[in-house]
Amino acid sequence: MRRLTALDPANAPEKSRELLNDIVERRGSVGEMVSTMAHSPALLQGYLDFSRAMRRIKVPRALSEKISLAVQEWIGCAYCLDAHAEAGRAAGLSETDIALARQGTSTDTREAALIAVAVRVLAEPSSLTDEDVAELRAHGWSDRIIAEIVGLVTLNLLTGAFNLLAGLEPAERTA
Repeated sequence: MRRLTALDPANAPEKSRELLNDIVERRGSVGEMVSTMAHSPALLQGYLDFSRAMRRIKVPRALSEKISLAVQEWIGCAYCLDAHAEAGRAAGLSETDIALARQGTSTDTREAALIAVAVRVLAEPSSLTDEDVAELRAHGWSDRIIAEIVGLVTLNLLTGAFNLLAGLEPAERTA
């Protein structure tokens, strides 16, 4: 059940109106989450800036979607799970890849190690150890990729928690 309403640019606070109008000019429309975030100009600006910055990460797109699926499964945001499953398919993930990612793993042991640490960054960051980082390095992951996992998890926490609080749910699919 929707708890927060989406705002049209005309009804948004001034700074949010500017941000929304810019998105409409570039893309033609604004999604439900972004138009609902518009209630808070600070949140909207922060999300947009962070989201743009995270597009420059070196984590491969398909793996990024696997990580997002694992994290969103843990968070419980159906809206985000649908979006990341769709994005994962577009990035070449199979239905098996998506199902395994939602379980926090992968058939690729390198990826599985990174996904597992990403879930721990979300669920129990204080449990991470020197050995965890050493294991990721042993799998060939660079310090840059390891650092970027925190950003990817944080972006997913922001969107998932916001969507759950706002009551955003996936659109009903008709067969």
